[in-house]
Amino acid sequence: MEIEILGMGCAKCKQLTTNTEAAVKELGIAAEIIKVTDIDKITEHGVMMTPALVVDGNVVSAGKMLSKDEIKKILVK
Repeated sequence: MEIEILGMGCAKCKQLTTNTEAAVKELGIAAEIIKVTDIDKITEHGVMMTPALVVDGNVVSAGKMLSKDEIKKILVK
């Protein structure tokens, strides 16, 4: 599984990264977590508001800070 965190490095983006790492660890799944800060790459996903969470190429959240539990629900679908 490939998980991308899209954001320019703001506090919410950093917290989303922390929450995502915790969710992956708790679920015990194999996932590569990639931080994307390049604005061109962010807009290529069609994202206009950050932070955003992308799982296997699909934008699952944008403009919202997800909790660890919300991320876990997304990852087990």
